Amino acid sequence: MAKLIVHADLPKNTIDPNIYGHFSEHLGRCIYEGIWVGKDSPIPNTDGMRNDVIAALRKLQIPVLRWPGGCFADEYHWKDGVGPAEQRKRMINTHWGGVVENNHFGTHEFMRFCELIGAQPYVCGNVGSGTVAEMSEWVEYMTFDGESPMANWRQENGRQAPWQLSYFGVGNENWGCGGNMRPEYYADLYRRYACYVRNYGDNRIFKIACGPNVDDYHWTEVLMAQAGRFMDGLSLHYYTIPTGNWGNKGSATDFDEKLWFQTLQKTLYMEELIQRHDTIMTQFDPDKRIALIVDEWGTWYDVEPGTNPGFLYQQNTLRDALVAGINLNIFHNHADRVRMANIAQLVNVLQSVILTEGAEMILTPTYHVFDMYKIHQGANLVQTDVLGATYDMDGQQIDQVSASASVNASHLNISLCNLHHAESVEMVCDIRGRHFAEISGTILTAGKMQAHNTFEEPETVKPSAFVNYRVESGQLIATLPAKSVVVLRLV
Repeated sequence: MAKLIVHADLPKNTIDPNIYGHFSEHLGRCIYEGIWVGKDSPIPNTDGMRNDVIAALRKLQIPVLRWPGGCFADEYHWKDGVGPAEQRKRMINTHWGGVVENNHFGTHEFMRFCELIGAQPYVCGNVGSGTVAEMSEWVEYMTFDGESPMANWRQENGRQAPWQLSYFGVGNENWGCGGNMRPEYYADLYRRYACYVRNYGDNRIFKIACGPNVDDYHWTEVLMAQAGRFMDGLSLHYYTIPTGNWGNKGSATDFDEKLWFQTLQKTLYMEELIQRHDTIMTQFDPDKRIALIVDEWGTWYDVEPGTNPGFLYQQNTLRDALVAGINLNIFHNHADRVRMANIAQLVNVLQSVILTEGAEMILTPTYHVFDMYKIHQGANLVQTDVLGATYDMDGQQIDQVSASASVNASHLNISLCNLHHAESVEMVCDIRGRHFAEISGTILTAGKMQAHNTFEEPETVKPSAFVNYRVESGQLIATLPAKSVVVLRLV
């Protein structure tokens, strides 16, 4: 038995909807085939973007979408991706598979896709191989409403009014694929490049600096000290790799209970990372003006057998659903500092919410967790305390339950993940400062740890109504099955 204390009478920070952001890179079949099929495709599409994917993403209420990378961002030259498609330059995608990038999906197409799915654009600029002038002109092209070479060119290319652009990243992973830079050097480059990411008219850009690689706390300290006053957000990247070995990350579908445990244990490391980076940031920014932007996170396994190793295509099981639930709970509980997160990646790459094959599309277990959790978007976080119930494996121990809760004017939302692969847990929920008359719930689980959806069996893992609860002496008691994600709504 475990106990959950929900301090519903003590609302805290708003859970920023942008925590539910996504990431789309020119990598494998994410953009091409996953989003873009072309206007002449027999696959039903709107302006070249597939309708089934658009509809599924609209249902998720995705608030923000990051593009064009990732590592691709720091080799991307935006001018190659505007104008008539047949005249756009072709390039080699050196980071991801060495394939030809025809640039048919560029600025106009991305902005249109964001409009179609209802997301705000988050554009990542090229610092690694690009110039200050190139970045400055891109912002002018997208946002200037007036007479200028870039605004005129945008209009010639079919877009009269400027777009609203809220989020702009000044480089990506500049400690690695974005230039192998030292933090001191990047801090100076950030200050220089960000100076020319200008606000035109009423458009106001939230500037995001490249932050640390996992636990590089020195990078965070240098960036905050030397460039903090010029930024609005600092990024953080952390991927869950079950084995901890980049050369042999493990299979997405072939794993035992030990690898299940290791995966969730490594996912929980996100808590320590956020706490420690936040502590450093608070030394320089005690008012927490600067957001921590976790704009790359998720599971990373070996690619599916027979697929291009540079395409990072992997299946998505119930294990990934637990990873998603744990991370979202952590982000909620740090809503004072974490104000955007972007899971990697949107379609057909890493921990994606959608997989496509030709004209077919399936939803992954991760998709269903995002759908279940979306009720937290914009609600106020309330503190939760989980007492008791641990999960032990080979001398290692983690909490069995991950939880978060939020309130708005009409209801209380509670998200619970039972991490144990084999044991259910009875949760006694002590809800303080809030009375409830109605309870409803949704659960995502399956019989096997390795359960996943395929094109032959697309609904092996899907949500269902959760009814395994009772109320005794004013307390809600819920029995969470092993390896499950449960969301409760109390009115």
